[in-house]
This record gives sequence, C-alpha cells and structure tokens, in this order.
Amino acid sequence: MPTDIHFYEPRLGHGLAHDPFNSIVGPRPIGWISSHDTQGHLNLAPYSFFNAFNYTPPIIGFASLGTKDTLRNVQQTGEFAWNLATRALAEAMNASCATVPPEVNEFELAGLTPAPSRVIAVPRVAESPVSFECRVTQVIQLQGADGAKLQTWLTLGEVVAVHIARHLLRDGVYDTAAAEPILRGGGPSDYFEIGPQQRFRMTRPQ
Repeated sequence: MPTDIHFYEPRLGHGLAHDPFNSIVGPRPIGWISSHDTQGHLNLAPYSFFNAFNYTPPIIGFASLGTKDTLRNVQQTGEFAWNLATRALAEAMNASCATVPPEVNEFELAGLTPAPSRVIAVPRVAESPVSFECRVTQVIQLQGADGAKLQTWLTLGEVVAVHIARHLLRDGVYDTAAAEPILRGGGPSDYFEIGPQQRFRMTRPQ
C-alpha cells in the first residue's frame, strides 16, 4: 500500500506542473472525427475524450470542450465518421488538430484523402484502415455535481456501417495490434502506440 500520497481536490487546484487527470485516465483511444456542415465544408479533428459505450447497437461517443466546428456540424447534419488513428497516420492526425477557421479543410491541411461513405453523406479518411459511419443519437451538455452546466458536450452516435482493411482480419478476428493504433496519454504531448509486444491474454472465469 503506498503511503506517500499526493492528495488534492480538483476544485481547489492540483498543485502540480500539469493537471494529472487525463494522464491517469489513459492512454485513451482517439476520436478522429470527420464531419461536414450543411454547405458541405469538410472538417476533420481528433478528440482525446472518446470511447465506445454500447455493443448492440454499437454506440461511440466523443466530448467537445467548447462549441467547436465538429459539434456544430454533427448538430446540423446528424452524422459523423470515426477514423482509426494509427502510428503511420500520427503526424497527419496531429496536423488535423490545428486551430483554423471553419472554412479550412483539414483533410487538405493534413494531406489526407476524403473517401465516400456507404450509408452516410460524411466522408471518411481513405488512408485509415478502419472507419465507422455514425448517426447521432444524443448530444448531451455535461454538468457538474452541483448541477451547473459545463461548456462541454458529449456526442453519442450509433455505428451504422464499418470499414475494416482485410489484412487486419486474421481467421475472422480483428487484430488490434496489427493496426498499430495510437492512444492519447496526458501532459502536453504524450501519445502511446500499441503493438504485439504489449499483448497478453486472459480468459474470463466461468
């Protein structure tokens, strides 16, 4: 049992060089979200608060801290695509998070190719080996324990179509490690990558 503990209450500040919260809750999968507005202007942005929330039907979600272009787009159109960020695409993913005006196309900024989706109108990232086409189910404004509304919105979307590069399917099983996904750590710049060397297996008890 550790006895030398740094304790703090978030409302009073952490007293450290950098907030440790998102380093502790990590590494986290990246919500690399493509969207467009009602005029068709494309947007591509990574979100570090992202995860899966339901299995049947599959539902994923990402949180937008502030009313960013992606949030406005999904509220307008009710659609978005999620694209797997891999080690090979790390620099492009990073380029797509630049703070630019809404009319700037982050696909072009990052040197990426928009690929037509099959079910929704929003394009996906052609270079990404895995993509989900999603329809928005809920947009929820978060609130604190005191009931005060926060300037953070959680977008949940049902996955209505899935694209997987066939080389990632081994005997009908998706090979997570082979895709070399990258994950957001914490601090100002920490990321992690997954490969076969990090894999171990456990069987659930009966």
